[in-house]
Amino acid sequence: MQTPLPSRGLSSVRPDSPPRARRWALGFGLWTPRLRAGFTLVEMMIAIGILSLVLAAIYSSWTAILRASKTGLDAAAAAQRARVSIRMLEDSLGSAQSFAQNLPLYAFVAENGSEGALSFVARLSKSFPRSGKFGDLDVRRLTFAVESAPDGSHQLVLRQNPLVMEMDIDEKEHPLVMAKNVKGFEMLFWDSNKNPPDWVEEWSEAKTNQLPKLVMITLKLADNPNSDRITEEITRIINLPGMTVQPIWQVPRFGGAPGQPPGAGAGLPQVNPGVVPPQQGHP
Repeated sequence: MQTPLPSRGLSSVRPDSPPRARRWALGFGLWTPRLRAGFTLVEMMIAIGILSLVLAAIYSSWTAILRASKTGLDAAAAAQRARVSIRMLEDSLGSAQSFAQNLPLYAFVAENGSEGALSFVARLSKSFPRSGKFGDLDVRRLTFAVESAPDGSHQLVLRQNPLVMEMDIDEKEHPLVMAKNVKGFEMLFWDSNKNPPDWVEEWSEAKTNQLPKLVMITLKLADNPNSDRITEEITRIINLPGMTVQPIWQVPRFGGAPGQPPGAGAGLPQVNPGVVPPQQGHP
């Protein structure tokens, strides 16, 4: 006797049946267990909104950290540039040279103002910036100048050219940038001819054949091109140990001096070493 099959849609397997029997019944659509409820659409939207807020907070914090880091690095770089600039001015002014016999070549020129400039001749060391470009030409004219930068601010630049040689095109178009965002480059000179001696703002053209004893340099910098607030100000008083070599020191007074070129002592009395020359009115 055959057992009749149950009708479709009716469950012949009880809930307490073994798992194998329940899987068989489910496969034939005879019994469907009660499914567990999931997230609703509103809950998912709330979860996505909370996640978006968390990501936005993390992103804003990260960008704030990056901006603060960039600001700190820029400030440190500006301060370092200012110190290096002052150090270069100290080293170069400390080795300045001037010869009265060749004033057009050794003139000391200074100009204050919004675009100040300072130009002089110095004997530089091998460690001075761009010395490798000029090789053994250690005596060079240095020109420090404040010029307009591409971003609209001002920058302190340095140009060099060997003595008695013209400045090349590369040095003119691509000077060494010493400091950026310059708000002031001021110079004061110690004038010992005044009574009493005092600082002066201009080194007049009549004194270009002289080297000042002291130079006070003030460099003012801002933190960005669009800011008028001075964040770094450095002032140094630089002593110039050199002095202008007079013509009488350049050309020996008596002929026959060691190392004197031929004909340099022509027309001058010859004096033998160890013999005192006679004075006028005495035999």
